[in-house]
This record gives sequence, C-alpha cells and structure tokens, in this order.
Amino acid sequence: MDQQRPMVREFRQILLWPVQLSPLSGADASMRHAERLARLASQWEEASDTFAGDGSGFEERHYAEFAAFMPAVQRFLYGESDQPRAGASYGASPVRIFRRRDVATVRAQFQPESAPVDFTVVRAALYFFYDIDLAIITTELLCHDLTLDQAQEALFRLGRVYPTTWEADGSGTNCCASISLLDAAGAVLAVSDYAHKTRYLDFVRAHRTPRIASHWQYLMDPLAPEHEQATDGREPIRFRPLEHQRLPVFGCLAVDHPLAISREDWMRLALVAPSGPRGVAPFAPGFLADFEARYCYDRFWEPAGGHNQIATRILCSGQAFIMVGDAADPRYADPATGITCQFRRQYFLLGLIAHFHRAALLIFRDRLVTAISGLTDYAPETVKRFKRAVRLTHENFLRFGHRYWFQEVSNQAPAHDLFAMWGRHLELNGLFAEVRREVLDMIDYLDSDSFRRQANTVVRLTVVTFFGLIGSLTVGFIGAGLVSVSGRGALEKVFHVLAVIIPVTALILYTAKKSHRLAEFLDAISDERRTFSHKARAFLRIWRRSSDRPPRG
Repeated sequence: MDQQRPMVREFRQILLWPVQLSPLSGADASMRHAERLARLASQWEEASDTFAGDGSGFEERHYAEFAAFMPAVQRFLYGESDQPRAGASYGASPVRIFRRRDVATVRAQFQPESAPVDFTVVRAALYFFYDIDLAIITTELLCHDLTLDQAQEALFRLGRVYPTTWEADGSGTNCCASISLLDAAGAVLAVSDYAHKTRYLDFVRAHRTPRIASHWQYLMDPLAPEHEQATDGREPIRFRPLEHQRLPVFGCLAVDHPLAISREDWMRLALVAPSGPRGVAPFAPGFLADFEARYCYDRFWEPAGGHNQIATRILCSGQAFIMVGDAADPRYADPATGITCQFRRQYFLLGLIAHFHRAALLIFRDRLVTAISGLTDYAPETVKRFKRAVRLTHENFLRFGHRYWFQEVSNQAPAHDLFAMWGRHLELNGLFAEVRREVLDMIDYLDSDSFRRQANTVVRLTVVTFFGLIGSLTVGFIGAGLVSVSGRGALEKVFHVLAVIIPVTALILYTAKKSHRLAEFLDAISDERRTFSHKARAFLRIWRRSSDRPPRG
C-alpha cells in the first residue's frame, strides 16, 4: 500500500438508474405504475411523507433541504398542504417514492485477486413521476477506511448494469469480479453473473437488447426487462434501459489530508476512471488541459487557504458528481449537519432532477420514433394510431415543459451554479430544444395533413355543388309552372327539359370560366374605397379578352 496516498475515512456512493417503463395493458391499463407496484407483493414499500402526521419525524435537515429550492421546485418535490386555500391548488407531489430494506450489505470484489469490500446499504429507493413512463432507482452505499485506489475502483466498477466485453479470464471488462447482495443476517440474496458470457450473448441475439445482470434484476424486482420471463407466475412491471450500461454516480469522500490528492487522482475521480499509478494521467494530457475549468467547482477549494469556508472540492462531469473534503473537519463529515448531509439531500436532489430531465426527454424522443415507425403505407388504421400517439406525446410534453422543466432550481449560489454545470455536461438545453422541435414538427405535419384533407373535401363538395346546381335550376324552372308539360307526350317533355338544361348548363359553365374575373369584380364592388368608375371598369374586364388584359405587376 502506498502510504503517501490519503485514506478515505468515509466513502458514500449513490448509484442512479433511470429506466423507461412500458405502458400497462389488460386489466392494469387504467392504473399508473406506482399504483401497480403498491398492489404487487414485493419488498418495495411506499415511503411515508415526512411532512404528514404529528411532525415528529420532521427535523432541521428536512427544513434545510426544503428551503434550498425555489418555490416551483418545492411544489414538485413535496407538493402542497392538504389544507384548502383560495384558488386552484398544485396538489400532492407528482413524485412517489418506494423503499426496500431487505438488502443490508453489498459485498464487492473489484479484481479476482483482491479482497472483497463490504458496503452498507443506507437506502434503496425507487422514484416514479406522474404522467411520465419513467422510474429511477437509487442505491446509497457507505463504507469506512478505504484506500483512495479502492474508492476509485468502487466508483468505476459498481455501477455496471451489464458488461460490454470480457477479459481473457472470462470476467466482465470494467465490472467487479463479483458482487453479492446480503441481508441483515449475512445471507446471500443475489450474486452477479458478469462472467456468464453466453447468457448475455444469447439474450442479445434473441431480443436485440442487453441483458441486465442478475443482482440488478433482483434489486429491481418486480420491475423486469421487457423480454425477461416471469418466474413466479405474476406479470412484472416491464422496463427498457434508456442509456448505456454505466450508471450515473454520486460520491462523497471524507479524506485524510485532501490537499495531498494529486491532479491525476482528481481526474480519475471526476471522470470515474479506474485507479492507476501516481504521476500518470488517466487520459491524454491535451484532452485534460482544461480539466479544472471544465469539471471542477472550486468555490470552496484553494490549496493555499485564504478563505474561511469549509474546504470542499466539487467535481461534476455529468456522469459523475463527486465531493471531497477533510475527514477531520466535523463541518464536512458530520452526516446530520455537515456537508455530507447536504450531499445526501440537497445535492442528491439536484442530480435527481437533472437526470430526470434527461431521461424524460429521451423517452419523448423514443415515443416519436415509435410513432413514426408504426406508420405503414399510410394505411388508415396506422394513421389513426400515429395521430393518437403524436397528439398524446404533444400533450404530455406540454405538461412536462410547464410542470417539470426548471431552468433554475435554487437561489443559493452553489446549488444554482452546480445545476447549471450539470445541465451543460448533460446537454439538457440542447436536448430539450431538439425534442421540442421534433414534437412541433410532428404537430405541424398533422395540421398540414388535416388542412390537405379539408381542402380535398372542399374540392369534392364544390364539384358536387357545381353539378347539383344544374339539376336544381332545371327542376326549379320546370316546377315554377312557366312552361306546362303536363299532358304532353314523352318526346315533348324531353325536349322541354333539354331546352332548359342546355342553357342552364351553358350559363353555369360560362360562369365557371369567368369565375376568376367575377371574383375580382365582386372584390371591387365590396371595397368601399373604390370609385364608381373603378367598379365599372372591373365589370367591363369580365368580358375583356386575355390578350387585352394588362400584365400583372
């Protein structure tokens, strides 16, 4: 062990996994996913509202968390009081949270030759969002007295949903050699299966979607991938992955002598790279030339001192959010009142909102792709499904934009700055603009298609009216009694009908021929600003030959 490298006295890691939920069908179609989960027999239980009841569970840390956010975000996260008030009410929070407590320990072996490390499971939570087919599972792990190398390996390897390739010894590349989930008594609940290469190959070949590692499947149950078979006779809540196999990670490290951390190790922490030798950068020096400007928020960090703030370095790369401070300073390390408490609550919620934004936008984009893919040969039934899907997506996107999309979440400077930094790395504004443009393009297409259909209908009605007018005038003329055809022979009746219908048809066809000039004449008559002479000239132009008409413009 390298004695010069600082020890991580307290290591906290939060893994966050957004997944897209498949719409419910059959008898459950009218339910929402959170309601379905509440009815299923599982380890997940809905979390109690700390604001409700007699207030005994509401503490100062809850108040500090609430006060950190802008009012619109407060309503999103916590809802409003049940007490009636004048005017419309926001109502309950659109976020529903479930927790499970059966998994007490995660035992991870980073490399085949390394000793396993036990992480305490502080919380495992599942977040649902009203009107969005999205679930986010979060797992908070705690460990004490790790080397910096072990902390870097934990950040790098624990959040792997499936391997991307395999090493020569059969282990999953960049994954832990083994991960076991244990209950409070130490019994094994689930074990990773990264090394079972054929399982992953066969699954992708059969379903064209990645297979989820077995310990993650256990933790998600009764949520299950779309193509996994139900094993206990109940139909699970189906989901599909939204992004790649590496989960977003949050880390909070209380370190002995954080000033001793080298620049290369800061890079490994910020970019979630594996441990490596000192003095060797994880990536090319040119790529990391502006590392501090791109990934470091050093409002509270200055190696030379010179400020009275709690020495804390914050690293944000979008994929990772890492806080590092001095383990000897209780203002940082105290889990009840220190920066560690803020990490677990305010800063975690910042990241949850940012990744919720990205995941929701990816879902909207996927819906549009699915809708357009189902439009086959302009068949009437597929057109109806396409229109229904696009209009529903447009409606949901409007609600998302007004209820969930926040440009500012806090007026506290660090939270404000970090949320903006998070958004830049995740490219949220660009993604929002892109999805909004795609939704509006679809709506424009539907509107133009509707106008085209209306125009075709008007043309057909005009043709019907045009030829129907001939019959109407003929019948009206004969029915007026000006020429009596009663008592006459059949040939004479036909003659009288033709004597009426031929002039009427000629008159209507001649009117159609002159319709453009007649329209101009009517426009001139209706314009009160025109003189009588101008209107008279417009009348005479009706019979002017085309060659006599003055050129336009």
